[in-house]
Amino acid sequence: MASATIGTSSTARSTVNWPCVVAWMLVATTALLLSFGALVTTYDAAMAVPDWPGTFGHNMFLYPLVEWFWGPWDLFLEHGHRLLGATAGMLSLLLAAVTFRRGASPAVRWLVVAAVVLVVVQGALGGLRVILDDKTVAKVHACTGPLFFAVATAIAVLSGRRGSGDLSASATEQRSHAVGQEALVAVGPVHLPLPSWALGASLPTALAVAAYLQLVAGAQLRHADATLAPSTFRWMVAIHLAGAAAVTVLSALTVIAWQPHESRVARRWSLAIMAMVTGQLLLGGGAWLFTWGMPSWLQDAWAPAEAVLARSPRGAAVITGHVILGMMILGAAVVLALEWGGADRLERIARFGRQGLRRPDGTEARLLPATTAVQPRPERGAR
Repeated sequence: MASATIGTSSTARSTVNWPCVVAWMLVATTALLLSFGALVTTYDAAMAVPDWPGTFGHNMFLYPLVEWFWGPWDLFLEHGHRLLGATAGMLSLLLAAVTFRRGASPAVRWLVVAAVVLVVVQGALGGLRVILDDKTVAKVHACTGPLFFAVATAIAVLSGRRGSGDLSASATEQRSHAVGQEALVAVGPVHLPLPSWALGASLPTALAVAAYLQLVAGAQLRHADATLAPSTFRWMVAIHLAGAAAVTVLSALTVIAWQPHESRVARRWSLAIMAMVTGQLLLGGGAWLFTWGMPSWLQDAWAPAEAVLARSPRGAAVITGHVILGMMILGAAVVLALEWGGADRLERIARFGRQGLRRPDGTEARLLPATTAVQPRPERGAR
């Protein structure tokens, strides 16, 4: 009896999907890391520790805990940001070890390699930001962070797939009515024609790309120099507003494309993204007010305009929450894109690579939208 119990527990331990576990640990650590990074930018605490990779002459991991916890707030943020970055780096190496040892899929292996490269680059950029005290490096550093988060999320999703029960593009194809290059999607009593690409992974992929570019545009505004020309600043604001409009439209299209009768899980994801985008718009307005004050065209209605309050607790919460929610939208869009068609497409690309996509009978197939039939290449001489 005891031996049977031991055998059962041993089998349970052997079936633990360690790449998936470590990947989700990396996602959680990266989310906390980026939150600390957002606070560092909000409080302008990047130079609170003027040396790197050490901390005031100490080994980063041996810096006195009391001085860190009970020291100045900006020191707590910057040193904590460094410790979390080091933790993310070690988790990335651990993820690479367990992934290659367990024989993960080609797509996961390539993404893990990309994650290791990105975390090394990100750490080097963080060090150069301190050594050079250069905001240009800080702008680049703020762009690679969300990219690493997206890659880590993709690894976690792909590592957890079991190959069954996934609502891929083929499931969407069965539930849609193809009309040439369009498909009819029910919105209440109305059937709207949508392009076939909107029913596969392309729509949430476009949303993820737009969300990432929006984070990049926001990072440029957050690290804008005081000597920036007014015309350049206005263009940066216009680009950021255009990005917000694009993310809003794409998230709304995601809600329309993924119908409740098709997938309850898909409906929850799309509605959650739409809710987060709505909250993001509200936080964006609050972040503007706390950072730059009331717009001139509203000062007459809301006079007097207050001074910048970005470093107040309330302002810091709004501004930092705006950044964090943007990360959540990016991560949710990555999950949605992978779970509904994107994962299969990515796996096929990684598996076949330059050899092309071939069926078991040897005929070549092309990656086309979900609702478009994939036709084999005709033989020579055939019309």
